[in-house]
Amino acid sequence: MERKHLEVESKDQNSSSAAYGGSATAVDSVDEDVQNQKKVVFRGWKVMPFIIGNETFEKLGIIGTLSNLLIYLTAVFNMKSITAATIINAFSGTINFGTFVAAFLCDTYFGRYKTLSVAVIACFLGSFVILLTAAVPKLHPAACGTAADSVCNGPTGGQIAFLLMGLGFLVVGAGGIRPCNLAFGADQFNPKSESGKRGIDSFFNWYFFTFTFAQILSLTLVVYIQSNVSWTIGLTIPAVLMFLACLIFFAGDKLYVKIKASGSPLAGIAQVIAVAIKKRGLKPVQQPWLNLYNYYPPKYANSKLKYTDQFRFLDKAAIMTPKDKLELDGKPADPWMLCTMQQVEEVKCIVRVLPIWFASSIYYLTITQQMTYPVFQALQSDRRLGSGGFVIPAATYVVFLMTGMTIFIVVYDRVLVPTMRRITGLDTGITLLQRIGTGIFFATASLIVSGFVEERRRTYALTKPTLGMAPRRGEISSMSAMWLIPQLSLAGVAEAFAAIGQMEFYYKQFPENMRSFAGSIFYVGGGVSSYLGSFLIATVHRTTQTSSGGNWLAEDLNKGRLDLFYFMIAGMLAVNFVYFLVMSRWYRYKGSDDAVTTYETNEDIIKQQDKNVA
Repeated sequence: MERKHLEVESKDQNSSSAAYGGSATAVDSVDEDVQNQKKVVFRGWKVMPFIIGNETFEKLGIIGTLSNLLIYLTAVFNMKSITAATIINAFSGTINFGTFVAAFLCDTYFGRYKTLSVAVIACFLGSFVILLTAAVPKLHPAACGTAADSVCNGPTGGQIAFLLMGLGFLVVGAGGIRPCNLAFGADQFNPKSESGKRGIDSFFNWYFFTFTFAQILSLTLVVYIQSNVSWTIGLTIPAVLMFLACLIFFAGDKLYVKIKASGSPLAGIAQVIAVAIKKRGLKPVQQPWLNLYNYYPPKYANSKLKYTDQFRFLDKAAIMTPKDKLELDGKPADPWMLCTMQQVEEVKCIVRVLPIWFASSIYYLTITQQMTYPVFQALQSDRRLGSGGFVIPAATYVVFLMTGMTIFIVVYDRVLVPTMRRITGLDTGITLLQRIGTGIFFATASLIVSGFVEERRRTYALTKPTLGMAPRRGEISSMSAMWLIPQLSLAGVAEAFAAIGQMEFYYKQFPENMRSFAGSIFYVGGGVSSYLGSFLIATVHRTTQTSSGGNWLAEDLNKGRLDLFYFMIAGMLAVNFVYFLVMSRWYRYKGSDDAVTTYETNEDIIKQQDKNVA
């Protein structure tokens, strides 16, 4: 099944484009045979106020709703910390897996604009429903008393159902926005012009700036209002911001370049696998770089790949037999019976990425834990700032992870890359896999530091005078919550290395017509780690609650051993780091002539002969 060329949505039926490829593929100039049709108008920065404005308010709305959700579930819905952490991990994992579904629907059926239209509305509805759970007394359980023996009722089934409906809307919204927003913004620039290329680069910078800005603002101002003023007011702010995001996004409706859905590249992957299985009994051909069937559709968007000798069992999909028929233009009459060598090599690119993706998914266990349990640690630590009696909200400490990431991105770009460039001779200073591996190393260090800090906090709580009782928990340790900054900062440095490295790695190593999926697989990895985190929490809680050493993840951290939990995950990350090093040594970059055994095809040989004759 051949993917059709990308087209641009327009109310003028004469407007179209002739590009072929996937989500990040450029829209080409109009061909000579359709020169009477209108050309696509790339407005670039003229529409950025709508896109970046929507992005800013949308991120403020989503993060403002979700950043303090852990405390909201325990303080307003009276859930135990184990239950709340499990729900948060499962919710985050579902959003991340949802990006893959959204990328498929976007590329196959709806296009980015329609997908984003549904997503921003869903985000607003989700924020509004969560707001109602706080504003309407019947939609949340009665507040618990402050006395130790007071009755504390949990939420009813109806209250849980209404809450889950709000979270469901947010899953649809965030799952649709994450894989499409970046590509939709890039669609507005002409990638064939120098100004358009510079515009795309600048847009990516602004995208990550607004994301970090929204994180920091939400984890400080919005969280403070929610925790210290009113949950209703604090959740009204994100809902209003999401409503503004919708207005801003739709205000630019007539100005956007809207690329239509062009068919899913997953069909090509399925064809290669299916045909390779069907032809598994065939003998491998001699000199496959010359004898495997190959064909490039007109205006094929993907870069042409040379033959590689990895995963040679897939080569059989491109072996032509007497039963295989071709159409007049040379393409297979039945793509489920014969594939091209180009298709096979593209599938090899994806298969090579998967072991790296698995290691990167395990890495995200660190970020998953650093977004949850440090909040509980802060609740039972000294959060006073100065002598004025100001108390920092527990959820605000996570901002140090984002701050560490933001600061180190600047250090990495301005100091580390130029220094390493002089040493290694690489434009990027270090390779993408080296960058990801460095992030995994810092993530492991972050968990080790977390274990020692928790051991210190617990020792202070058990051996020194405490600062009172945390509601429904235990004694507040006299250790300053500022001791949480090192572990969170190290996690931020890990993100600066690994997260950005992963996004660039997937973007460059996937075929060009799969860059939507390259973006979604990044989030799916985070989803895997979220579900794995939930599984580990539930397993450790169930295993240790009846042990002689006590429950590691007790509601009162002073009675638990959260430090051992941190050390356990650090051990898992250490094993994962060794696995990553082995896979990195095995990995071969796409199109790397000196790293992969590659061979010239007939087409390459003919071109070289023509050059020699000339």
